[in-house]
Amino acid sequence: MASKKYTLLLGALCFFLTNVSAQSYDWKDSSLIPKKGQAQHSEFLQNQNAFPAKPRNQWEIGLSVGNSLISGDVYAKIPQIGWGAHVRKAFGYIFSARVQYIGGIAKGMNFTPAYNYAKNPAWGPKYDGPQNIKHGGTTPGLPGGQSGQLYQVSSKQLQTNSLYVPITDNNIDAVYYNYRTVSHQLALQGIITLNNIRFHKSKTNFVIYGLAGIGGMIYETKSNALNASGAPYEALFNTVAATYAPSFKNRKQIRRDLKAGMDNTYESKADGHQLRRPKLFDMTFKPVAQVGAGLAFKVGKRFSIGVEEVFTTTKDDLLDGQRWQEWAVGDASLTRDFDTWHYTNINFNYSLGAKSVEPLWWLNPLDYAYNELNAPRHMKMPKPVLDDADGDGVTDQFDNEPNTPAGCPVDTHGVARDTDGDGVPDCKDKELITPTQCQPVDADGVGKCPDPECCKNPVVVPPACNLVDLPSINFGGSSSSLSAEAKALVGSVASSLRGNPECKLIVCGSAAKSKSGQALGQKRVDAIVKYLVEVQGISADRVVAQYDCHEGDPSVVELRAEKK
Repeated sequence: MASKKYTLLLGALCFFLTNVSAQSYDWKDSSLIPKKGQAQHSEFLQNQNAFPAKPRNQWEIGLSVGNSLISGDVYAKIPQIGWGAHVRKAFGYIFSARVQYIGGIAKGMNFTPAYNYAKNPAWGPKYDGPQNIKHGGTTPGLPGGQSGQLYQVSSKQLQTNSLYVPITDNNIDAVYYNYRTVSHQLALQGIITLNNIRFHKSKTNFVIYGLAGIGGMIYETKSNALNASGAPYEALFNTVAATYAPSFKNRKQIRRDLKAGMDNTYESKADGHQLRRPKLFDMTFKPVAQVGAGLAFKVGKRFSIGVEEVFTTTKDDLLDGQRWQEWAVGDASLTRDFDTWHYTNINFNYSLGAKSVEPLWWLNPLDYAYNELNAPRHMKMPKPVLDDADGDGVTDQFDNEPNTPAGCPVDTHGVARDTDGDGVPDCKDKELITPTQCQPVDADGVGKCPDPECCKNPVVVPPACNLVDLPSINFGGSSSSLSAEAKALVGSVASSLRGNPECKLIVCGSAAKSKSGQALGQKRVDAIVKYLVEVQGISADRVVAQYDCHEGDPSVVELRAEKK
């Protein structure tokens, strides 16, 4: 049951995400334009400037939660908590700026033992590790040598004045480096949106972006070097080191045993900068640089959800509290690489602003141009190539009445319609159908019958059917399907039928001698009738099918007019 619920929830979310997209705005609305853009907006509306002014757009605020991780010299524990908040504003359709705060707690623990930790203040004073001393001529236990000569001894040797012996893992305590780092970052970031310019789609319901920024970080790193009683973990560390070979394959068992024998205090300050770096809130301050990338989905008019990775570099090797190479025994040297901070998160965003459009990174800047090309609302239209002086819809080249009064319906030749043929066009005729015997008529189209009795039952003369020059429809091979060209021809005939309600149409098939030819001819006629009735909406009683009414080419179906 639970799996079905999750499946339905996921399906609903996918449907929602695929059906929510950014909305265009009314570019004529002056209230959406900031004060500094009003002059350009006014010029644009008057066709004095080809470019519309940029609208004011909403601010975005957001909260995030995710995983904090340090990439350094100590193996990181995953997952660890991170959190953040931001304010973002678009300065164009592509570029926006964001101020982001990121906080987090990162932890790590090595699964390989370390022995060369004497220079690390979190471990050297607490465990017996290798130390370097210079021969001063009076140090007990050292072999003879020149004064100032450097020797390596362990803390135990110094304490017991034992004779000098080579340092080995057997007379040095093993330690397992670990850390807990608390960090706070504040940065100004520039964000580039990569996919909101769409050439073949109006809108997008997700955006992909990259970011880069600079800022500052404060952090504090501590190590768990002592147990709850303040004693080192010597027995635990040495036992684990003696039990397992330090390999990636054994890492889970090693870290499991270490976790079982250690507390969670992190009481020891890790190796740090001491007085070499400025402090803020008793934490080390470092300037930082950030890069990252993200993917955001629009889930409402003002809401969006994103997935993001922020990579922070500090030029600092002490985020994890360890900076000494293990294999330079006795006189350890610094490691080669700096530590970096990673924040992988899910963010929840909300757009603020009353009289503003949504953030510009959700809008397609080509939206106005493509819509204007498709349905012009603003552009100056050029003078038609074919003039139509009287505006009756028939160009002057084909207009038999070039000065038809405005508003008068005309036929295909541009002549004002006169239904009753009394010489007064329908648009001025106060008696639209005047009986023939009551003509001639006056200037208003009203006739006078010679005998009053004749007008009691006037003879209505139906209008003539004006369907002329009807096309023939050709079929190829043994096909009975209408081609695109045939559909266009039948569609034009349907338009003529709508303008001539007094006409019927005969769909005339060719007579065929064979039964197969007769069947094919009938299918072709029926296909045209079906298209006229079902697709073009012509009443079935106005279309007459005749299957063998001409002796011509059997691949041709003729269309003929018939007066009702």
